[in-house]
Formats: sequence, structure tokens, C-alpha cells
Amino acid sequence: MSVAVVRSRALLGLDAPEVRVEVHVGNGLPAFHIVGLPEAEVRESRDRVRAALLHAGFDFPNRRLTVNLAPADLPKESGRFDLPIAIGILMASGQLPDGPLEELELVGELSLTGAIRPIRGALAMALAVARAERPRTLVLPATNGAEAALVDDARLLGAVDLIGVAAHLVGTSPLERISPAPRAPAPAADGDFADVKGQAGAKRALEIAAAGAHNLLMVGPPGAGKSLLAQRLPTIQPPLSRDEALETAALASLAGRFAPADWGRRPFRAPHHGASAAAIVGGGANPRPGEASLAHHGVLFLDELPEFSRAVLEALREPLETGRIGVARAARQVEFPARFQLVAAMNPCPCGYLGDERCRCTPEQVRRYQTKLSGPLLDRIDMLLGCGRSTSRR
Repeated sequence: MSVAVVRSRALLGLDAPEVRVEVHVGNGLPAFHIVGLPEAEVRESRDRVRAALLHAGFDFPNRRLTVNLAPADLPKESGRFDLPIAIGILMASGQLPDGPLEELELVGELSLTGAIRPIRGALAMALAVARAERPRTLVLPATNGAEAALVDDARLLGAVDLIGVAAHLVGTSPLERISPAPRAPAPAADGDFADVKGQAGAKRALEIAAAGAHNLLMVGPPGAGKSLLAQRLPTIQPPLSRDEALETAALASLAGRFAPADWGRRPFRAPHHGASAAAIVGGGANPRPGEASLAHHGVLFLDELPEFSRAVLEALREPLETGRIGVARAARQVEFPARFQLVAAMNPCPCGYLGDERCRCTPEQVRRYQTKLSGPLLDRIDMLLGCGRSTSRR
């Protein structure tokens, strides 16, 4: 056959729409064209696929190759299309049969030696495949098997290299099936709320905040224990449900930060006050989740709150209200969930010692410092906690 069709998946926020990789081998001067809104990583797959096929012992057709990634109006990024492109070339050139591919979807980045490298977003793709109208079996890098196996009803095959996938398609050596991951209890959080000594009122306020998922602002001098209290808050929050854990893991997978050891644990994100608005709410040419989305169903801790830029603080107003973040680009609009609990900390004045004999701040400096927080942002903070200086570790 001269035309082959291989199914794969793209990423659009938490969604993973199906992509048809259509490969045509025709007459004419030798060329290799990829069409269908490919970005730089996809266009570079021409060289990776050529080297991988030759290293694996296959023939690379010295003809005119055209690869179409449909639908054409959906931007395609990353190297996850290397594997379906390589298999499509082998099918279109008659080196592999096309029958088994009807029930398969393939994703994976190829090295020059034909090894299959891990990809980001494997969990989101496994969810999409399992929830599709016609569920198929997903062939993905074996190193991504641990996160994809968290989807109970997904049919998964782990692949190590291109030769192994080809052997599976001809029926000589089937790929290893990835079994659903057992539902182990969530790992214990780092530290314990019992590490906090004293400040009974502050601890009671955190218990109320944890029970009702209230946003909290702590105000106190340096050394009062604000950061310690915030870090221990996840240890008294209720456990995540299965669906909540899947959502948080899928977001971490999209950002390339999934760790099996964190499965089932409430996220705790504490970005530096120099972070940009895109780093907090998400963005980029290919939109990825920011710190607010990575804290979904968990805690977003902003220490030294007035030191964050005004643009960052104001960008948090909408997700605090709606629990979602929309990132709009000319070519696409992506929405990420961001239902987090905001916990913030600040000093009462620039030096931190307001009301103490060591404070040298003028009333105007104190006023400017405290008015860095806008009224609409403060309206979204449910609790204000004044912290003394007696909080410490045991």
C-alpha cells in the first residue's frame, strides 16, 4: 500500500484529541514533508525517524514522503508523533502489515537509535483513550506506564523501542500489557501538624481553614512561624477522592512533573515572589499549566505576598472566583482547572516589626506596603490571621 493511517493523540489543556497520522509514499524526487500545523519539534521528527528506522534495520523509502497530521487546524507540538510517523512509513512502504493498527493508538518520541523516550501528558492521553466513544489500546513508552496505569479502564501496552513495536504488529513478540495500578493509600505528607508548638489560636484558625477550604492570609513579623504553619496545612486536609487525584496527577503530567510517589497527595505549591504571571496562571506558546493549576485540589502558598507583582496578584482574582484559568492564544484557547486553597503570608510593614521599637518605617511606607493588595483580591480571602512570635518546631 502507498497510504497508511495511524492514530495518535495531541494535547489541548487536559483534553487529548485524536490525531490521524496519514503517510503517503509516492513517486517523485526524494523528499519528506510534514503538514498539518506541525511545530518545530514535530518538523524535526523527520531526522529522528529516518535515523531510527535505519538503525533498527528497516529500509527508508528513497521516494517522496508526505505526512499529514489531521485535523489540520489543530496545532501539533512535541516529539510524541515520532512513533506513529515511523510506523506509518513502514506500513505505507509495505514493510509492516496494517491490520493490527485498527485497534491501536500510538504515542512516543524516538531517539536516533530507535529507543522510545518518555513523553509528557501520558495520563491525560490514557484518560482520553479510555473515555472515547470507541476505546482502543494505547501504545506508549514503557517509562510512562506507571502514570498511565492509574486509569483503571484504559488498555495499555508499554513499548521500549521501535523494533519491539514492529514485532508486535507482525505478531512475533507481543508487547507487554500494563496492568492497572493498585489503589494504594496516599503517602504520608511531609512533616506533621504536631510539629507546631504554641499558638493555639493560629492552629485553631488553620483547622477551620482546612475544614472549609477557606483562603487564608497570615500577617506577622519575621520568625512568627507563618511558613511552618502553611507547610503543615496539607497534613490536616481531608484525603483526595479518586477523581481528584486523577485530575491533579494529569496536570502534573502535562507539566512533566508527575512523580508516582506523589499520587494521592494533596499538592502544595510555593512559588517564589519573583515568578511571572505566566508562571503562576499558565501560558507559553504551547500553553502549559502554571503554579495555580498545579495546586489544583491543594494549597497555593504565596509567601511575602506584597512582593509579588501587581499583575500576578490580579491574575489570581478570576481563578479564586471560578476555579478555572483560561489561556487564550491566536491559534487556540485552553482551559485548566485551578480550584486551589490560597494561603498567603506577609509582614505588617516593609521591615516586619511594626509596633516594635526596632521599626523605622514611616506611616507613608506602611500605607504603601499594605495597599499593594487590592480590595477585590482581599475580598476573595476568607480569613485574616495575626501571628505572634511564639510559633516554633518542637
